[in-house]
Amino acid sequence: MTLPRTAQAGSDVLAAVGDHSMAIGGRPVLLRDELTAAAARLEAAGVASPRGDAEQLAAHVLEVSRGRLALVDRIDAAAAAELRALVERRAGRVPLQHLTGVAGFRRLDIAVGPGVFIPRPETEWVVEGALEALRSLAVARPVCVDLCSGSGAIALALADELPAAQVHAVEVEPSALGWLRRNVERTGLPVHVHHADVGISADADADAYTGGGAGRPSAPPVRVALADLAGRVDLVVSNPPYLPDRDRALVEPEVGRHDPPAALWGGPDGLDGPRAVVAAAAALLRPGGVLVMEHADEHGQAVPALLAEGGPAASGPSGGAGWASPWSHIVDHPDLAGRDRFVTARWNPPERGRPRGAGEDA
Repeated sequence: MTLPRTAQAGSDVLAAVGDHSMAIGGRPVLLRDELTAAAARLEAAGVASPRGDAEQLAAHVLEVSRGRLALVDRIDAAAAAELRALVERRAGRVPLQHLTGVAGFRRLDIAVGPGVFIPRPETEWVVEGALEALRSLAVARPVCVDLCSGSGAIALALADELPAAQVHAVEVEPSALGWLRRNVERTGLPVHVHHADVGISADADADAYTGGGAGRPSAPPVRVALADLAGRVDLVVSNPPYLPDRDRALVEPEVGRHDPPAALWGGPDGLDGPRAVVAAAAALLRPGGVLVMEHADEHGQAVPALLAEGGPAASGPSGGAGWASPWSHIVDHPDLAGRDRFVTARWNPPERGRPRGAGEDA
């Protein structure tokens, strides 16, 4: 019997694994000892969850679920050596997800690696907010656009949990775009992928865009690439870059060294990304459509205020007589830890040629 990775409890299985270990020139070792040593190494390196990471690496090496590690008594020498090598890389602050190749996100395993932002657990709550917004719209086949899609985690989760939706994912960075397309292919979920610029970069000028070339952006602006969706989208959702530039020295090594800078930094105040998403959403959403956007926990007031002021799409000065923001139902939402995490707002532009009165119901 060939069991190249794992040994389960039971003398017959242990004997088989022991024979395999001897065949490759090594002796089986106790998994619990390997996990204890791995956790100690990771704790000394400053890893936030040393035992959990050690167990996830062991599960990856042994090709079992983390919950089944309790059934494993001994592992062969080759598996132990592989585990130790991964632990050393994790101690060097390589992200756990880069070592295992996947990040769990809601019901999916999202492939990740160098060149793409690792989806975070708190963003799962943003998906929940998006699903709730879609339920409130009561549209049979909603059109959804995920801006700054990265790995595609949000778009794929929507397609997975709302099969009737038409889901589009927009990404500008070529490296992230490759991961996005890979995840769409490996999951088989019906997500339409677009290489387009949301407008965070200074050169993303839709009026100047002529299809690339010297001095031109490599991807068309989103309102060019998705022109056929303008004014037809029910939901725009986004996790844009939103960290203030001043925080560059404060992030963990896993973030600063391994997440793509374009997915992290949102300018001096961290709001360059949110501003661009708000402007793009205004071009895409139908009247009554909803924006759901993640933001930094310190932006729980700034992002709603941006929308209340009309956002970058505002065509005139705010606060004047008869003026009202085209965004209504602006609500900020906390994550499960109680931190300000995402905003929802409804796109309600006034009728052409008629400003909405200050007391008019949005």
